[in-house]
Amino acid sequence: MVADLDPNEGQVSLDGVSRASLPAHLWRRRVPYVAAESGWWAQTVHEHFAPADLERARALSARLGVEAAPFDGPVDRLSTGERQRLALVRAFLLESPALLLDEPTGPLDPVSVDKVEAVLRERLAAGTVIVMVTHDPAQGLRLGATRLRMVDRKLVAEAEA
Repeated sequence: MVADLDPNEGQVSLDGVSRASLPAHLWRRRVPYVAAESGWWAQTVHEHFAPADLERARALSARLGVEAAPFDGPVDRLSTGERQRLALVRAFLLESPALLLDEPTGPLDPVSVDKVEAVLRERLAAGTVIVMVTHDPAQGLRLGATRLRMVDRKLVAEAEA
């Protein structure tokens, strides 16, 4: 519902702007969704980034442990972890007020998890709202101000540590 990906009922707004008041593509720029397995629609990595964003994308990718070389190559040569980190880069470049993340570090090694979490902490400190699904309770403790747990198909507030 928040990502506006499936038919739904209800109201969602961000900073006083209703989701219903914007075309879907504009809402998704304000509230990008990074899936556990992100979509790639073109053959080469650089095609997934606006030419004006390539320099920033390469710099941010390096911070996440992905070197510049993959930008010139085909998507199908990327590892699962590289694809995930580059999908996060696509979302981070939007500098949106909110992020929806589904298992953003699931396929990553511990060093890469630390790098991604460092950028997420920066975004949180800058005021970005992050709604994240994780199966790692420790990650929820590290990043979450409010933590919810799914119990019997309902979200239940988790006690503060």
